[in-house]
Amino acid sequence: MTSISKIIIISFITLSVAGAVFLGASLWKDSRKLPVLGEPGHVAGPFSFVNQDGKTFTEKDVGGKITIVEYFFTTCPGICKAMNANLSRVYRQIGGEKDVVILSHTVDPEDDSVQVLKAYAAKMGVHNGNWQFLTGNKVDLYRAARNDYLLSVEDVPAAPGSAEDFIHTQYVALLDPHRRIRGFYDATDSASTRKMMADLELLRE
Repeated sequence: MTSISKIIIISFITLSVAGAVFLGASLWKDSRKLPVLGEPGHVAGPFSFVNQDGKTFTEKDVGGKITIVEYFFTTCPGICKAMNANLSRVYRQIGGEKDVVILSHTVDPEDDSVQVLKAYAAKMGVHNGNWQFLTGNKVDLYRAARNDYLLSVEDVPAAPGSAEDFIHTQYVALLDPHRRIRGFYDATDSASTRKMMADLELLRE
């Protein structure tokens, strides 16, 4: 075999290996992509609520950002404590980065006033805009939970927003910068929270 033939064969093998590595890496990366949940084309719609600082907060404030959506209430004696203890870990992971925001909506706006949410945020050690505690009209809050974030499968009562209308779920939703739902997680469960944190990092890539 001539030297030229050897060079051609070696070059072919090298290119083949490089191509296989590139293809394998591409397929591996594709396999890690998160699904888009909900009906085809579903995206979370516009909203307008009030945060713990008394400022109007809308979908424009999370434009181009990853969001984690929670529903809770400050006087919850059960799952909310575990949920927000785990979300605190996420908040610490985010640090001062501006590309991720946690949105904690109250399900009890009658009692969770701006002042109450402000005190709650302080108790949780929240000191920047990465974690927003939101209140507003109960009908609007619940509509967003059910229709936009798909966080409640309960039947809507005859009188939406009434005292009988109540959402209580340990699940949170992870949305990409396009407001598409990419995952649901049990925020009372540490393993599920770790999975969400890992998936969050995938969306940042």
